[in-house]
Amino acid sequence: MASTTPANAISSHLAVRPDWLALRREAALEPELPIVDPHHHLIDRPESGRYLLPDLLADIDSGHNVVATVYLEWLSMYRADGPEEMRPVGEIEFANGVAAMCASGSYGKPRVCAGIVGHGELTLGAGVAKVLEAMIVAGGGRFRGIRFISASDPEQAQWGATLTRPEGWLRDSRVREGFAQLAPLGLSFDSYMYHPQLGDLVDLARAFPATPIVLNHVGGAIGLGRYKGKRDAVFADWSARIRELAACPNVHVKLGGLGMKVFGFDVHEGELPPSSEQLATAWRPYIETCIEAFGPSRAMFESNFPVDKGSYGYGVFWNACKRLAQGASAAEKADLFHGTASRFYRLGI
Repeated sequence: MASTTPANAISSHLAVRPDWLALRREAALEPELPIVDPHHHLIDRPESGRYLLPDLLADIDSGHNVVATVYLEWLSMYRADGPEEMRPVGEIEFANGVAAMCASGSYGKPRVCAGIVGHGELTLGAGVAKVLEAMIVAGGGRFRGIRFISASDPEQAQWGATLTRPEGWLRDSRVREGFAQLAPLGLSFDSYMYHPQLGDLVDLARAFPATPIVLNHVGGAIGLGRYKGKRDAVFADWSARIRELAACPNVHVKLGGLGMKVFGFDVHEGELPPSSEQLATAWRPYIETCIEAFGPSRAMFESNFPVDKGSYGYGVFWNACKRLAQGASAAEKADLFHGTASRFYRLGI
């Protein structure tokens, strides 16, 4: 099967409005609690704007104790020439360069890009192995695995996602042949999909129990299109699928991404940016369901910045997470904010 993911394709997201975001400032709750942010991007593309290391460091400087981050692929910074299938190695080279800058200590305490997740073109089948091996070398000990986005819906243009992917992509034999190359190389898999597709991930996780998998953005519970105004019905369907997925011991979940259009929340429409209390109230059913299903040892809070920055500020986001974790024990908080991410991405923190 040929890929439908061109190197210059990306889903749209809410515009970042610095003046609007500046209207809401909060002091950091539990400022000493160590945080590993296991999901952010660095961007420099005409259609997506610019968000590079100085921008991320400015957001991190919000009073929270962010000790390390994990870079997630953005189909960006690819090599300009060479074999087509090897061009994504350029993104790993880019992220590793940023990591080396931060490891020097010249940019402060956070180990930015301590883990790196690239794009793996699984439609190459077994041929993706040579690409993965090149990424391991390019990552300088920081490359951890790939993300292969399978999110697709007939009405996705309503939330700006115009890239169409085949239905049931994760069940395709060629894709699975490529997926089978991950575990032998000690690599993990990040998955992003919409909630009606979660059954595909359950089937994949059962077929490859030795491959560590992490579901991005709480499983993409759609709140727009034909699902708009049906939040209770969507929640019932989504939560049942989440519990089924959580029964697969090799699967983890990321708690975040709820600032994206697809979820159908309207916090970006307010005169003021949302407070952490507002966010915690809106997100509680999703976050608590995931934590109850997976347990803190397989769940990790994620910022998804700068994609979610169109809805709220970085510091406010982490305060919302801390409010959601108020009833957790110290050990459970340690897992949710840094331990689970460190173990999954093998950061040694």
